[in-house]
Amino acid sequence: MQRPEAWPRPHPGEGAAAARAGGPAPPARAGEPAGLRLQEPSLYTIKAVFILDNDGHRLLAKYYDDTFPSMKEQMAFEKNVFNKTSRTDSEIAFLGGMTIVYKSSIDLFLYVVGSSSENELMLMSVLTCLFESLNHVLRKNVEKRWLLENMDGAFLVLDEIVDGGVILESDPQQVIQKVNFRADDSGLTEHSVAQVLQSAKEQIKWSLLK
Repeated sequence: MQRPEAWPRPHPGEGAAAARAGGPAPPARAGEPAGLRLQEPSLYTIKAVFILDNDGHRLLAKYYDDTFPSMKEQMAFEKNVFNKTSRTDSEIAFLGGMTIVYKSSIDLFLYVVGSSSENELMLMSVLTCLFESLNHVLRKNVEKRWLLENMDGAFLVLDEIVDGGVILESDPQQVIQKVNFRADDSGLTEHSVAQVLQSAKEQIKWSLLK
């Protein structure tokens, strides 16, 4: 299945200008510390996406770099984010050098995390796409109960939007089409698997009664 073009992330400054022009980035100035050099433009714009319940407990999470390499660090970060955002009406927060956009729905909080220099509108487009796609998959019930019952579909949605930190898609309609295609292509859906199991149970039942 062909992937759409990922969104590039131009960095401000000479390095980005050179990249846009198709040439190499300029060398470091004499006496300039290497750590102060502008990074090369990168496609990897998303650090993490996660969904928490209204108590701050993780329901779904994917991290795309090594900013938080251990589960303990990830959970601590999520707790800090939740404490900072759960009682505010804003849609954006800045924490630990990162930009976080978020949205609440009934008993869920959805978060998209990027670097502090990341384009907020780009992050918000990912968040909006995630919410609208889940809204379709969960039949307009974007809440904890339905998310837990459709976790496979939720991960499929997320994988169609972000892959390894690269934004692949920001159009919910395209995401839904691809998720449906993958579900059809996999052959047995959850419903058909349940039918097969029920049929097997019935066959065993009748064989015992004979």
